[in-house]
Amino acid sequence: MSNISVVDLAADRAYLAIRGLIVSLELPPEAVIDERALMQRLALGRTPVREALRRLAHEQLVEVFPRRGMFVSGVDVRDLARISEVREALEPEAARLAAERATDGEREQLAALAEEIGGGGDLMGLDERVHRAIYKAAHNDLMEKTLNEYYVLALRIWMIALDRAEDLEEAVEAHRDVLSTIVHGNGDDAAVLMRAHVQDFEQAMRRVLVTV
Repeated sequence: MSNISVVDLAADRAYLAIRGLIVSLELPPEAVIDERALMQRLALGRTPVREALRRLAHEQLVEVFPRRGMFVSGVDVRDLARISEVREALEPEAARLAAERATDGEREQLAALAEEIGGGGDLMGLDERVHRAIYKAAHNDLMEKTLNEYYVLALRIWMIALDRAEDLEEAVEAHRDVLSTIVHGNGDDAAVLMRAHVQDFEQAMRRVLVTV
């Protein structure tokens, strides 16, 4: 493996780990980012950590202020409406494309995810895996990248009030019909169901967030 590949893999590892800390609020909004502490925590060097932080700044999860340092971006629940507008436009199209373009292996993966629904466990983890699998099955790299970024932005807002979302399980279970239509190649139905899911989930989160 070349040195470039090793560096890239380390940067990817740092990116995923730091993003996870931010999304889970373990690194809370507006917290100072301590590069050295992250290097020690992740057992990685300065270069991959800095590359990861640059990527996260591009995705609006980190803010850089000259002579002041780096901070976790603040959270404004009012952003949820703007994020949802993007997701409502792109998620249905991703579902439609996935129904048309998914490989046999991807359809098997989507069917397996559908079987997990209703089994309890980490609901938001399952929600994320479902959405990312659909994005990938759409076979549009630009759409996949955009939707992944907006999903993360939305997820960080949801995490603020996740413990108060009483109808979260019902919202996640709506994926079952979405996945079924994709697996069976019904693109138009998949788009309609995905749009309804995104709208219903956003409304469920909004009801909780107004009380936070």
